Amino acid sequence: MSLPSSTIDKTALRKALLDRRQHLDEAGRARKDAAIASHLERYLSAHPLKTLGVFWPIRNEPDLVDFYRRLVAEHIQLALPVVTEKNAPLSFAAWSPGDRMTKDAFGVPVPEKQNFLKMPEALLVPCVGFNSSRYRIGYGGGFYDRTLALAPKPLAIGIAYSFQLVKFETSEHDVPLDLIVTEVSY
Repeated sequence: MSLPSSTIDKTALRKALLDRRQHLDEAGRARKDAAIASHLERYLSAHPLKTLGVFWPIRNEPDLVDFYRRLVAEHIQLALPVVTEKNAPLSFAAWSPGDRMTKDAFGVPVPEKQNFLKMPEALLVPCVGFNSSRYRIGYGGGFYDRTLALAPKPLAIGIAYSFQLVKFETSEHDVPLDLIVTEVSY
């Protein structure tokens, strides 16, 4: 599959990247997810945290739920993002694997009980695409950009597959990530 050559059309680029992610085979995806988790585990062991914002995998994002279980066993407080207002930053609700979930207005799984926490020290941020300057393409709602524009900014760790590295122009509201972890490296 070829990606759009234009660095301007983020909508077409987003569609092409989502299509490519959709067509990953299950075994290959599982290997890539395990490698991402391994890189994250190594990074977090060198940079310990008490709180971490994570994401529930949707639309064929890397599935790190098994890794999240290990983090809970290490007494790291996890939180899932929750959209509380359309044009606002994300809020984060305490969560552990196995907690009851419900779907929000966007169809995204969120904790049924929403015990909101202050901003986690770091966030795992899913990427539809990313560039060499660590800017990301998301789904287009701007929720993570608004969240990362807050002060103090949490450590932002992008999560993606290596094929999602693409060229694109950034907008003035885009906020770079601090680190991007793929199956290849971080």
